[in-house]
Amino acid sequence: MNTRSATPARVADRPAEGQADSDDREADMAASAGTAAFREARDFLLAHREDYAGAYADFAWPRLGAFNWALDWFDVIAEGNDSPALWIVEEDDSERRYSFAELARRSDQVANWLRDRGVRRGDRVVLMLGNQVELWDAILAVMKLGAIIIPATPLLGPADARDRVARGGARHVIALASAAERFAGIGDDVTRIAVGPAADGWHALSDAYAGPADFTPDGVTDAGDTLLLYFTSGTTARPKLVEHTHASYPAGHLSTMYWIGLRPGDVHLNISSPGWAKHAWSNVFAPWNAQACVFIHNYSRFDGPRLLAAMQRCGVTSFCAPPTVWRMLIQSDLTACTNPPRLVVGAGEPLNPEVIEQVQKAWGVTIRDGFGQTETTVQIANTPGQTVRPGSMGRPVPGYRVALIDPASGGHADEGEICLELDPRPLGLMVGYHGDAELTAAATAGGYYHTGDIGSRDADGYITYVGRTDDVFKASDYRISPFELESVLIEHEAVVEAAVVPSPDALRLHVPKAYVVLAAGWAADEETARSIFAHCRAHLSPHQRVRRLEFADLPKTISGKIRRVQLREAERAKHASPDAAPPGEFHDRP
Repeated sequence: MNTRSATPARVADRPAEGQADSDDREADMAASAGTAAFREARDFLLAHREDYAGAYADFAWPRLGAFNWALDWFDVIAEGNDSPALWIVEEDDSERRYSFAELARRSDQVANWLRDRGVRRGDRVVLMLGNQVELWDAILAVMKLGAIIIPATPLLGPADARDRVARGGARHVIALASAAERFAGIGDDVTRIAVGPAADGWHALSDAYAGPADFTPDGVTDAGDTLLLYFTSGTTARPKLVEHTHASYPAGHLSTMYWIGLRPGDVHLNISSPGWAKHAWSNVFAPWNAQACVFIHNYSRFDGPRLLAAMQRCGVTSFCAPPTVWRMLIQSDLTACTNPPRLVVGAGEPLNPEVIEQVQKAWGVTIRDGFGQTETTVQIANTPGQTVRPGSMGRPVPGYRVALIDPASGGHADEGEICLELDPRPLGLMVGYHGDAELTAAATAGGYYHTGDIGSRDADGYITYVGRTDDVFKASDYRISPFELESVLIEHEAVVEAAVVPSPDALRLHVPKAYVVLAAGWAADEETARSIFAHCRAHLSPHQRVRRLEFADLPKTISGKIRRVQLREAERAKHASPDAAPPGEFHDRP
């Protein structure tokens, strides 16, 4: 048992020897109790991996007092453990594996070195690195110090990078040396640490690995202490600052582990950019909760055949990707991977049934959708061993109680806003929106956490995604779900991606318009548009028909989510005049 988190005060501030010994023993017991409670909850889910009914009925979130996941879980499972915890394959096929024991030692060295650079408990640290070992070293090290991580994707521009520091109240930045100039002007009181050749005024993180590997924390971490401050991706508004604790994400992601179906020894590949919540979900907490290996395949440009070859060669057993990647991947020959993963899941946006069908046909496994947010861990999912109903996200996972609330009446409904019951409060739910009590209160009004997403539930409890509350629109007094139309559009062989938005219409108020990304070999012309319109007429009800179409790239957030709000605004501008006929727009006139 690793009890290094038990030292209750900095060495320089120790009380008298007898009192210190007593405090240490109490802290040892608290840390041990937290580890035991976490392990018990984890082992229960592993034992009920395919028993959804039993898991949902009997699972209880662990009660955690003193708990630091990096010290009280990762270091515990890492002791003497030479099994691979992190496996990174580069674009040139070079690779490096790091064992649990090695990462524990490396993160100890980084923690000691960061403390010498002035990082203290409660300090906020912007972390902007790529998928490289230093990222995982720094995550574990900052956690061990009791400091707060502000994740940031390397795709951020200078304005957003500086915004993360300013709005996040960060005192330290750990970033790629090549990104140093993006933090120009953040203030001399901010510690700058670079991975790579350090610029003037920046410390080189590489120096940490020459230091001691025996780390002693300066105090006890409470499970309710802040661990993460996440900036949301902002599909409709300025990013919000989501606050998570040492319990809500590390232990909360037991639900994510359960959804994926991970078990010890798995090799798990998740396609996600560092800096976003999904990266923490499936590249840190869920796999290491299960004692599985995190597998990374780095590339500068997506290459389906190359990714499939890496999965085959390295024996990936579990694969998670956002719908955008799945849609691109099925353009490749999936059968080239003759030993496919036994677990395949998708998250970020709902998966279209066409994608699920193609993967099932090629690999004999079913992609299982899951639903969650930056604000939560996985809430709803198709879990292992359960029947997957096409188009459905599945059922609430163990630890979450989900209600569908009619936005108009506030009552329970078969279709309504997806909400989480707060009594009892699920462990995987955020503390709130940091620094915004009003927004937090609105999100948790009426005894529920409001996701802002609309879903419908069938008689067996399966929930199907309908859309964001601000995406669903009316046409001729009919409610239109963009996702339903997009699922039909993507079934056409010419369509790789599609986004449906309301287009102003003098007669019907709005009509559905599709923005379409074409597959290779298809021309953006009248003939292709007519083929797509004919497909929609054959598979959609008359009131759902796509009436307008435009071939264009889809605007996305840097985390890959389609910014339908931008397309809606563009439509209002294009059709400001009733007689407007935007160039490049095709109309369904059978």
